[in-house]
Amino acid sequence: MKEVHALGCQLALVIGGGNIFRGLAASARGMDRATADYMGMLATAINALALQDALEKLDVPTRVLSAITMEAVAEPYIRRRAARHLEKGRVVIFAAGTGNPFFTTDTAASLRAMEINAEVIFKATKVDGIFDADPHKDPKARLIAELTYHEVLTRQLQVMDATAIALCMDNGLPILVFNMMQPGNIKKAVTGTRIGTVVRAGPR
Repeated sequence: MKEVHALGCQLALVIGGGNIFRGLAASARGMDRATADYMGMLATAINALALQDALEKLDVPTRVLSAITMEAVAEPYIRRRAARHLEKGRVVIFAAGTGNPFFTTDTAASLRAMEINAEVIFKATKVDGIFDADPHKDPKARLIAELTYHEVLTRQLQVMDATAIALCMDNGLPILVFNMMQPGNIKKAVTGTRIGTVVRAGPR
């Protein structure tokens, strides 16, 4: 991300909290869904602060904006403020999802991308893109270079949740699914090197 920031790209990050707490998983075990989701949102704030610290140790200026007010540790999310931070060359980290239960981090990413007029969503994963089968289980699984939103929805491919995909489809925002564990992949993505899987309305 430091290399990409140095290129002059505006970067906004939506971070999850699944390594600490998953609201949907807790709900499945009997916890009230809204309570579980709020706990999950608070977990994203912890990760946002950790990421901010890591980036600023590399001299990358950042701002954490939270959809849940916690002024002692993060700025409240205001769309125009986020846009202004990006204009000033700061990496913006969005915490606490949408601020509402029953919405996933994927949906929060799609929503924030629309609000800041992002050019593309980078969906960072642990695999090289979208495959026609689970690459961890099927050695013959084939990487799919390009898909339409409709194909993702009708084939029920687990890229992002349906609400997030539908939001991107309605607004024509492309999604790039790629392996974030591969060094240099974010830079490759922003400089036009073909990696991962692109999800958009159709072929150019």
